[in-house]
Amino acid sequence: MTTDLEIARATPLRPITEIAERAGIPLDALEPHGRYKAKLGMDFVRAQEGRPEGALVLVTGINPTAAGEGKTTTTIGLGDALNALGTRTMIALREPSLGPCFGVKGGATGGGRAQVAPMEEINLHFTGDFHAITSANNLLSAMIDNHIYWGNALDLDARRIAWKRAIDMNDRALRLSAVGMGGVANGFPREDGFDITVASEVMAIFCLSKDLDDLRARLGRIIIGQARDGRAVTAHELKADGAMAALLRDALMPNLVQTLEGSPALVHGGPFANIAHGCNSVIATRLGLRLADVVVTEAGFGADLGAEKFLDIKCRMAGLSPAACVVVATVRALKMHGGVAKAALGTEDVAAVRRGLSNLERHVENMGKFGLPVVVALNRFTSDTDAEIAAVREAMAAAGTRAILCTHWGDGAAGAAELARAVQELIAGGTARFKPIYPDDMKLADKIATIAREVYHASDVSLPPALAARLTRFEEAGFRKAPVCIAKTQYSFSANPALLGAPSGHVLPVRDVRLSAGAGFVVAICGDVMTMPGLPRHPAAETIGLDAEGRIDGLF
Repeated sequence: MTTDLEIARATPLRPITEIAERAGIPLDALEPHGRYKAKLGMDFVRAQEGRPEGALVLVTGINPTAAGEGKTTTTIGLGDALNALGTRTMIALREPSLGPCFGVKGGATGGGRAQVAPMEEINLHFTGDFHAITSANNLLSAMIDNHIYWGNALDLDARRIAWKRAIDMNDRALRLSAVGMGGVANGFPREDGFDITVASEVMAIFCLSKDLDDLRARLGRIIIGQARDGRAVTAHELKADGAMAALLRDALMPNLVQTLEGSPALVHGGPFANIAHGCNSVIATRLGLRLADVVVTEAGFGADLGAEKFLDIKCRMAGLSPAACVVVATVRALKMHGGVAKAALGTEDVAAVRRGLSNLERHVENMGKFGLPVVVALNRFTSDTDAEIAAVREAMAAAGTRAILCTHWGDGAAGAAELARAVQELIAGGTARFKPIYPDDMKLADKIATIAREVYHASDVSLPPALAARLTRFEEAGFRKAPVCIAKTQYSFSANPALLGAPSGHVLPVRDVRLSAGAGFVVAICGDVMTMPGLPRHPAAETIGLDAEGRIDGLF
């Protein structure tokens, strides 16, 4: 079987200047990083403010399985198909993290004929944005410990430092650590730890900032910990926000690349959706909307995580209003939700498909609660049978939507043409009535409970008294109107990754709550989810290397 990497290498790319011209971007706005990728200057970005905006289409999916669903691939295929039909379209995606690339998931640039390119460069280092975000995060960490070492004028309580270091790698050994060991010259010993870069507050701030001034202001509002009298201490008080913004200045410029079919794509920012808010940057999305008639974007993992956060956090903060939603599924994944083992997915099992459809049906229902018209993209595999496909179509018809077969992995834009026409119809119909799932002024604990009840179909939330009291303190500090970002497993509506399908009546266990004052939201950590993942027994890194010609090999 031809791999994604082989397909990408066999496809000639256009110079990035040609892609920019297609998108209406002048050459003097480009800051090229090689021949096939470029950053877009902030002067050009600012000059687009006030222009009419196109329609925003969200691509999301069912809860992910080992069988694969193809959400990013569908986002790209749909964008290519809309362009092929004559609708001026841009694609807005997140940047891949090195953690999944070297871990279990592999790359995040799509697949088959529906990819963004240059694939190897986007997956590994790209334009250095993640390195800048990591450096800004760790500069703040270094300045905290340095401040304590040189007399601690802010009277920081070393036992209550909330800020963690970051690295863009899955490394479970760094979840908890001790710093300042080895004597007086090395500072004061204290407990510390690492988050993966894509879960850091700096990443969230980067993706939610509207410009450089907003970026610096948000960085200054980061709460690094408490003083000994209990008051919150910020990065601005530490005088770290200016230097952090300087490190992020160039990274904040959106990245322009292309699909294998020549569609312009903005790939910028990349928080995870299971432990962060899961969306690309506001700057890139808004720029795309001002340059195109349609922007197709995706939100990470299943709709219960990525789509909910896209709608309740990003759209709320940025004033975005999606026109349509695409929910991605596969027959194979539905069979896994119906109880079939991965090894048996090649055998027809209509009954398992019908059992697994509960997961897809709930995601479609949930998107309707946000006021969005929905169409289902059913990515076809060769093992899918007519009877299995018919079962999905019948169920979606009963749910008031359509399931459209898609073959863009192998056929490119032509394989998503029917889906593109359906999306055009949804946009033209103007039936979207977007609204967040909870109001701004609802109490923080009630916001968590509302998501648990309305999106996860939980019967209750387990919120220990100490965490409830902490939420009350957040409200008293002026953050009652903040949205909540729930961190939980991506594999289930519940906090238990083994509960597939559409579990109901479960209890959402909240393990911790954290205030991300700079990002502007409150994080509720549920179940066993970690903000620093670990590598699997056999990580993808074992098969990645260089071939005889010095080219990167093994990325998928």
